[in-house]
Amino acid sequence: MKNNKRFVLDTNTLISAFILSRNSIAAQAYYKIKLQGEIVVSETVFDEFANVLIRPKFDRYISLENRLAAIQDLRDIVKFIPVTTVIDACRDPKDNKFLELAVEADAACIITGDKDLLVLNPFQNIPVLTAAEFLEKLD
Repeated sequence: MKNNKRFVLDTNTLISAFILSRNSIAAQAYYKIKLQGEIVVSETVFDEFANVLIRPKFDRYISLENRLAAIQDLRDIVKFIPVTTVIDACRDPKDNKFLELAVEADAACIITGDKDLLVLNPFQNIPVLTAAEFLEKLD
């Protein structure tokens, strides 16, 4: 991984970090990055995260009030990166936004559980790893 300590987490990884216990693999990766590096997002990535997290299906896991607070907390700690790069490399076009962000940010890594992104590992010399693989590389 690169030394710049900028990391892209896909929407599902971020959601898992907030919804699951602090001991979950996704949460462990999130907190490691928060302490040792920088989570980067684009407006598009952040908006997707916020829109997904407020869906009623998450009511049984965490209150809407706490989810709204989590969205604000995340907004306060991430680094927003303007994205002008256009990439059409992923078999799921909706996932290209993570590749574009990683390239613009010169990210050290993309953390995802999405097979459509994982098959691209590495993408333009940027590792594409699961949260578990990311944590293993830190040990």
